[in-house]
Amino acid sequence: MSDRFIVLSGCSGGGKSTLLEELLRRGHAVVEEPGRRIVQQELAAGGSALPWLDLEAFARRAVALALADRAAMRAQSGLVFFDRGLIDAASALEEAGGERVLAALGAEHRYHSRVFLTPPWPEIYAGDPERRHGFDAARAEYERLERAYPMLGYETVILPKVPVAERADFVLARL
Repeated sequence: MSDRFIVLSGCSGGGKSTLLEELLRRGHAVVEEPGRRIVQQELAAGGSALPWLDLEAFARRAVALALADRAAMRAQSGLVFFDRGLIDAASALEEAGGERVLAALGAEHRYHSRVFLTPPWPEIYAGDPERRHGFDAARAEYERLERAYPMLGYETVILPKVPVAERADFVLARL
């Protein structure tokens, strides 16, 4: 386990990326969400490994990218904040009907024992070209992850619905 690797997970459109920007501004290392990077690459290349076209192929790529992100950050000193990560990707792969990898990957590649979840927050939720699913799908994803992390032995901490600076203070105070 790496006590330096902190996961921000939870509901799509719940403010994870904004929180990561604040943590980066404060001098912490951050890793952008694998899924968003894959969507950007696939859209640019005219690919089909997109969650709305081929969720299983998308999730497989997300698992591989999350593993590569972890390896790339091993030499980084200090706290490293991940916008989603391996557990999210493995959970999506299982949801898409792929093989059952969540328990094995989750046991082998541990993060900090405390995971921060952004709750559903309809007032700030917005779709975009890379987030085409609606709020109901985002809520269902949140509920799946809310079950997955504790099942793997993580303590989940629900982030308060407060301005980003307060959220960052909240996270850092609990580490």
